[in-house]
Amino acid sequence: MSDTNTSACVDLRSDTVTKPTPAMRQAMLTADVGDDVWGEDPTVRLLEQTLATRAGMAAGLFMPSGTQSNLVALLTHCGRGDEYIVGQQAHTYKYEGGGAAALGGIQPQPLPMTEFGGLDLAEVEAAIKPDDCHFARSRLLCLENTVHGKVLPLDYLAQARNLATATGLQLHLDGARVFNAAVASGCQVQDITRHFDTVSICLSKGLGAPVGSVLLGPAEFIEQARRWRKVCGGGMRQSGLLAAAGLHALEHHVERLADDHRRAKTLAQRLADAGYTLEQPQTNILFVSVAGLNRERLALWLEKYHIKADCLGRDSIRLVTHLDIDDAGLARAIEAFETFMSEA
Repeated sequence: MSDTNTSACVDLRSDTVTKPTPAMRQAMLTADVGDDVWGEDPTVRLLEQTLATRAGMAAGLFMPSGTQSNLVALLTHCGRGDEYIVGQQAHTYKYEGGGAAALGGIQPQPLPMTEFGGLDLAEVEAAIKPDDCHFARSRLLCLENTVHGKVLPLDYLAQARNLATATGLQLHLDGARVFNAAVASGCQVQDITRHFDTVSICLSKGLGAPVGSVLLGPAEFIEQARRWRKVCGGGMRQSGLLAAAGLHALEHHVERLADDHRRAKTLAQRLADAGYTLEQPQTNILFVSVAGLNRERLALWLEKYHIKADCLGRDSIRLVTHLDIDDAGLARAIEAFETFMSEA
């Protein structure tokens, strides 16, 4: 392999590592701003309503992070002593610091996740607690789409909606990468979000904005969530500078997610041809089995050629394509992985 030490880094760790494009920076520079805690930032209001309309929701609330957006949703849906039903590997349960329990006294009821990333709905129904003082009160079902790059089928979402309605549960979607799910499914994002009472959508993952998520739902719910956002320290002032990046991403970076998916599939096929073991990805995330691999050596090998990958932090190697990886960068990464396997 040719020496690429002077080349720019190809970072496959996550789609959160993207830098704002020049056009996005210009949109931020010229954004019209005001004090959003006073409700006076026009760009924030435009972002909230634009995304709400696109998702078929009544209102939105801009927040610094997806973790806070999901937390505020849980705090608004549930009271102390209530519970939410969630997947064991779901972000809201496993990767958000236990915030609902720590800050809201909300009990999670984790369930095993299916092969496609959902929950077995019969198991969900069985987990709902009876109205009895011995039990936490089952209030909310939380799903995630995409889950580890996998897309929840639309017919499954309809079944989950029917179950929630029949059992009196509210239904929340951690839709951090819901636009990836929509692009991969060949549908509009509203075809997914219409099944949910509330949805959190991240702007700083596949869409490439530097900061921010938006919580969407009924107008009354969002007004209650606004109070919880303040409690959680999420009230920002002239945040239209950040909202402008989100608006630019919604206008320019949604359809191009198909490029990330194409590159992920190319990467997966080339790695499989080189002898790595992995499933073909549905979106922009793939996982490589570590069986037979010296992960520490692979990490050092990739670092030598300015390729970053999440080699050591999981029980598999996660690779994510995104806005800042073009075909040339992908080719460099493929060459590094292929050469490692041939020399190993």
